[in-house]
Amino acid sequence: MSPRDRTERKGRNDAGRNGVNVSHTYAAIDLGTNNCRLLVARPQDEGFRVVDAFSRIVRLGEGVEGNRRLSDAAMDRTIAALKVCADKMRRRKVTRARCVATAACRKAANCDEFLSRVDKEAGLYLETITAEEEAVLAVAGCRPLLEAEASHTLVFDIGGGSTELIWAENDPETGIKPIAVTSMPYGVVGIAEQHGSGEFSPEQYEALVQRLIGEFQDFEAAQNINAKMRPNGTESGGVQMIGTSGTVTTLAGVHLGLEKYDRQQVDGLWLSFDIARDASEQLRRMSMEERATHPCIGRGRADLVVAGCAILEAIHRTWPCERLRVADRGVREGLLLSLMAAGKPANGAA
Repeated sequence: MSPRDRTERKGRNDAGRNGVNVSHTYAAIDLGTNNCRLLVARPQDEGFRVVDAFSRIVRLGEGVEGNRRLSDAAMDRTIAALKVCADKMRRRKVTRARCVATAACRKAANCDEFLSRVDKEAGLYLETITAEEEAVLAVAGCRPLLEAEASHTLVFDIGGGSTELIWAENDPETGIKPIAVTSMPYGVVGIAEQHGSGEFSPEQYEALVQRLIGEFQDFEAAQNINAKMRPNGTESGGVQMIGTSGTVTTLAGVHLGLEKYDRQQVDGLWLSFDIARDASEQLRRMSMEERATHPCIGRGRADLVVAGCAILEAIHRTWPCERLRVADRGVREGLLLSLMAAGKPANGAA
């Protein structure tokens, strides 16, 4: 029996309270432009307990901005990582799963070829989701980090191939309700590739920030977010900003001076933008080799992190909140929560 058949044929009469199948083990894969990430979890109370995880830099979207195709090398790297995910899912006896791909697959003309290879070689059913669904999942995953007193939240996800912005209202009874979602075609991989090595002179960096500010203006004009953030020109109001991306988690790790990245210390950290800017400046002054050997960056992201800092700077100048909450969570957590809430099989492998 194939992994997918085993997932579909699992019994459905083992629901716990609120309809959650407490006997199931769930898995979520988020395949982005740069990273392949897996979480395996079991329901616990109102959330879940992680029993396994995996993350690998695969650079699936390498070169996609230029030729709109996934390269053979990028597909090979990614399928190798997905085979690891599938093996972990089998060993953990996963019975409910959902595996999604985002910006790189949305842009690639040969995406169907890649998805077919994933099915045949890794035994996983991988689906490409829209930017809007990606954003909604990220918000759902970040919900535990929203303060009860916040009336609104601006969540941003600086990805490899795009940057998602989600403007949402916080309803005390139903939680976060997205008001508007947009996906900007600016991610760290595409921007870094435009600049070759990912190095920026001060002039190039400022020009990039200014260009991105211009791109964000349409979203601000449509939603009038600053009116909520600064009602009297001085107060930040009830708006909370949440950043979910490798950029903000890296800056948090740099600020904390971590000798090894530690999710427990980073996820949920409040980070002032003054501190974030200082950490960004520290990274910009480093050489490529220094960034590559930094414990919170690594060789796989050394050429990308400065581009992320520029996107973050543009977000802050557009919406000048005093601080943000760092989220080392997002789409995977949103997928798991939605699977558990549904209480029924979803596509994927087990």
